[in-house]
Amino acid sequence: MAQRRRGTVRDLRRDNRAVLLRALYFSGPRSRQELAAETGLSQASVSNVTRELIRDGIVAEIGSVDSEVGRPRVLLQVNPEYGYVVGVDVGETRVQVELFDLAMTERAKADFPLDPARHPAPEVVSRILAGIEAVLADGGVPDEAIFGVGIGVPGVVQQRPEVIVDAQTLGWDRVPLERLLCAGTGLPLLIDNGANTMGQAELWFGAGRGTQNIVVGLIGSGVGAAIISQGTADRGSPASAGEWGHTPVVVGGRTCRCGNVGCLEAYVGAEAMLDRYAEAGGTITAADQESALAAMILEAGTPGTVGARIVDETIRYLGAAIGGLINLLNPERVILGGWAGLLLGETYLDAIREAARGHALKHPFATTSIELCTLGPDAVALGAATLPLELFLNGRGG
Repeated sequence: MAQRRRGTVRDLRRDNRAVLLRALYFSGPRSRQELAAETGLSQASVSNVTRELIRDGIVAEIGSVDSEVGRPRVLLQVNPEYGYVVGVDVGETRVQVELFDLAMTERAKADFPLDPARHPAPEVVSRILAGIEAVLADGGVPDEAIFGVGIGVPGVVQQRPEVIVDAQTLGWDRVPLERLLCAGTGLPLLIDNGANTMGQAELWFGAGRGTQNIVVGLIGSGVGAAIISQGTADRGSPASAGEWGHTPVVVGGRTCRCGNVGCLEAYVGAEAMLDRYAEAGGTITAADQESALAAMILEAGTPGTVGARIVDETIRYLGAAIGGLINLLNPERVILGGWAGLLLGETYLDAIREAARGHALKHPFATTSIELCTLGPDAVALGAATLPLELFLNGRGG
């Protein structure tokens, strides 16, 4: 939630505006009377601020409801067409760009495939810029209507003094991503780890809604996590918290793409699952990872097959890792997402829960639910789009 603080009259008005905007956005539509009760602001403050928001076109009156006493109460909501945000998901197999209105309704989308074996930064930058141009053109939205572009990337994102991305699995070392993008666009840019953006999307709109302490695991080609504590992502010091995929699960185990051995990603990431499947004698005929993993999971439904053995092993490794998270962090929920996590979880979520039970302490496990991401494979881009939206709701953007 927006932080209340002492300051000038202008600061107070900005804070009041942010409090009302967030209340309307997450709980609306609401009447002025309901807003006063929910926010603790006086009726006079609510009336003054909502009058300004309506005048500016940010909030609209959308009808009325009967009141127990007096006149009907007018309902207010944030105007979804006041502005737009763009979300970008930089994955290992594609760059996905989406345009949203303020209700987070998708208005346009562009996908650009990437070679999973190589991810040169200039090529990724050109895909992002082409995607932004494409969705603005398809959506018929001018640059000046865009609050900003949020970008989710795999790896560690250093925010200051400039945005630098270190992503070993992409082969990126100290890539000045924001500077490279600014050479091709004047739109405001906000960049974060993709697991964090997915975590924020699930917290705001998905399986984490109504909670404060969750862990959201992203399982795609690799593995990452967002740790949400008291409603805020824990980024560590300075920014690498959530590299769940690079916590060890086997001492002296398989070599991970990061160069270390025994990492969770070396057993649970889609690339590692398919490598283990091929090493065990499985046959991969699909040209892309997603189709190949889907075929392996389908084969796993037949007992005694190579696919069944690899999936069973994967569930045991994943269960151990989730049990460790529960023991360490005691979250309200562990939410599994990412395209590979959803493929695996749609069939084997109960088995994953049982595997986690065997590695978690009894009482923390009993208070933690293990769920699937409800926003689907587009959650990273959706969450990235919430980065400029959050600035707007807090009165610092838009």
